[in-house]
Amino acid sequence: MSALNPADSFPKLSLVLGGARSGKSRLAEGLAAASGQPRTYIATAQAWDDEMRARIAQHVTDRGRGWKTIEAPLDLAGAITAARGVILVDCATLWLTNQMLAEADLAQLTAALLKTLSTSEHPVIIVSNEVGWGIVPDNALARRFRDAQGILNQRLAAQADLVVTVIAGLPMVLKGVLPKGAIA
Repeated sequence: MSALNPADSFPKLSLVLGGARSGKSRLAEGLAAASGQPRTYIATAQAWDDEMRARIAQHVTDRGRGWKTIEAPLDLAGAITAARGVILVDCATLWLTNQMLAEADLAQLTAALLKTLSTSEHPVIIVSNEVGWGIVPDNALARRFRDAQGILNQRLAAQADLVVTVIAGLPMVLKGVLPKGAIA
C-alpha cells in the first residue's frame, strides 16, 4: 500500500462497520497504513478466557509490525487523547460491552467520546460491529445491547467523514470517499 500524498485529504474520523469476520479490521488497518502516518492501535478487548486470548493474539499477528498499541477497555476517550499519528480503535462494540458490564453511564461516556473525537488533532478510524441485521434477541440484556450499539453507531456515523461497511471482505462506502491505497 502506498502512502497518501500530503496534498490528499485524509478523513478526520472514519467508521468501519460490519459483521463478525467481515474484514472490517483488515480494511481499517489498510486505511491507517494509507495515511502514511505513524499508527496507534487502541485495543478495547479484554482477554477473559483462552479463546479470547487466542483471538487477540491472532489480531496482533495479522496486524504485523509498525503499530504502537494502547490497551483501553474502558477509558477510550483518554486513550484517543494520548495517542499520536493515525489512531485505529478496534472496536467500539467491545468498548460498549465493557461499559455495559461495568454498569457505566452510557450517555455520558458516549458524549465524552464524541467530544474527544471532534477535538482530536489526529485522524481516528473506529471499527464497530453492525448488530442490528439479525433476529430480535430473546433476552432484555441482549436487546438493550443491540439498541445501544445501534445508537452508538448512528452517532459515530453522523460525526464521521467516512463511513464504510464491509461485507464478505468487500467495502461499500456509505459516506465520504475511501482514500487511495486503503485497499490492498
